[in-house]
Amino acid sequence: MTFQEVAKLADVPEGAALGIEFEGHDLALVRDGDTVYCIQDWCSHAEIPLSDGDVEGCEIECFLHGSRFDLRTGKALGLPATEPVPVYQTKIEGETVWVDLPNQGENV
Repeated sequence: MTFQEVAKLADVPEGAALGIEFEGHDLALVRDGDTVYCIQDWCSHAEIPLSDGDVEGCEIECFLHGSRFDLRTGKALGLPATEPVPVYQTKIEGETVWVDLPNQGENV
């Protein structure tokens, strides 16, 4: 895996999610102060974009059925979802957000 530039920090809203597609990956970026979290942008229950849901602290909620996920671990925190979603390590350099994404064909 290698870090790749995916967004400008100014484009990632504070306390909300930004959904992006980057090289075949659907990602949701969430900013919390100086930290940006990156989680797969699909609910593990119904394949709904998580970036359309609400963010509260380190949790994101799927707008359709209310499943919640921990932005740090991807763990499902509320039914009906029971399966986690992938999360990706991030770093900020200057005004750029970098994400460590798996290479093509590599399992998450």
